[in-house]
Amino acid sequence: MIEQAPVHDWSGQERGVVAEGAVGARWAGRFRIFRYEIRVWRGGHIPDVAEAVDSPRRLSDQEQLARHLLKVVSRVPTPVWGRDELGTGEMWNSNSVIAWVIARSGIDAESIQPPQGGRAPGWRAGVAVASRSDADRTAAAIACHQPTVDP
Repeated sequence: MIEQAPVHDWSGQERGVVAEGAVGARWAGRFRIFRYEIRVWRGGHIPDVAEAVDSPRRLSDQEQLARHLLKVVSRVPTPVWGRDELGTGEMWNSNSVIAWVIARSGIDAESIQPPQGGRAPGWRAGVAVASRSDADRTAAAIACHQPTVDP
């Protein structure tokens, strides 16, 4: 399972945390309560999955592509959640993370549409950042990197 959620405690390794970023404002990321984490964890559980508009969609049945997608997750940029630090015209959020991961894995993320009655704000931000050159992605990663300290 891949998930973006608030940082709850220091046991991130148990949840498969591969990246963290600030929420709302870069300076606020010094405090755990204002950080998000991106997790890749076997047997993970999304508490609000019942609230999803539609059931999961199979994007591929290729095992090699799925394995590559899981490796890509740890390289996702971590700009401030809820802001447009990367200049895409949309705020960065969980939809951006998933769109970025899908696009960087080689799946055509632009062809994926929200389910009937659903929305995906932030999706275009993830697709746009994923399509940037390696040099642009490196600069974005450096710009978004922040050391975190929990008081």
